[in-house]
Amino acid sequence: MLDDALFGLTGMWVRIVPLAVVTVLLVVLYLRRRQGRQLAFIQSYEFHPTLKRKVKERYPHLDAQDVESVFVALRDYFTLCNRARRRMVAMPSQVVDVAWHEFILFTRAYESFSRKAVGRFLHHTPTEAMPSPTLAQEGIKRAWRLACANERIDPKAPKRLPRIFSIDTRLAIPDGFRYSLDCRDRASPNYGSGYCAGHIGCASGCFGDSGAPSDTGSGGWFDGFGCGGDSGGGCGGD
Repeated sequence: MLDDALFGLTGMWVRIVPLAVVTVLLVVLYLRRRQGRQLAFIQSYEFHPTLKRKVKERYPHLDAQDVESVFVALRDYFTLCNRARRRMVAMPSQVVDVAWHEFILFTRAYESFSRKAVGRFLHHTPTEAMPSPTLAQEGIKRAWRLACANERIDPKAPKRLPRIFSIDTRLAIPDGFRYSLDCRDRASPNYGSGYCAGHIGCASGCFGDSGAPSDTGSGGWFDGFGCGGDSGGGCGGD
């Protein structure tokens, strides 16, 4: 009788285990397909011309092509938020943050976009409102890793900056965030004043610099709580 019971249990597990595996595989496939649709939606989304006009009003020196590049970078940022799921992603760009703020003011359009892009309302959390400096630090490191992966850049040995990390410098945004691949490089135009993007992907403490040479071993980026500006922030969970 005991043998019959054991045989019955074995037969039950033989049926249950493959069913569980198939169920997991189906769920994974569904989630991947859903994310693929979300990412395609983000990349094809057309922002309202009013948003572009608002960015132009804030930064009059930008031409139409420059403004368009801001919204390409905003799509990049929403892509990072999607890939991060509910983990916080800091905003690395001032001009892109301005565009995001303007988009949020179109409340119905923004809510609809959020639901289709990430499956929930995507909140903007100002840096000052984050629970701790550590959260902001983790957010910028996550933004760096995801942005590098999105553009196939080695995050620990980058040869160039991801688009959202370089756009403020490229567009000469007066209040922008500027990054250097290596803050110890005296030939860098941002030496002694930029943020150390090249150190964000390091394995240990990762120090940055803002306003002081990086060989001092401390700096504003990682000792502070984020982007260094009044409107910096990030997307995160509900």
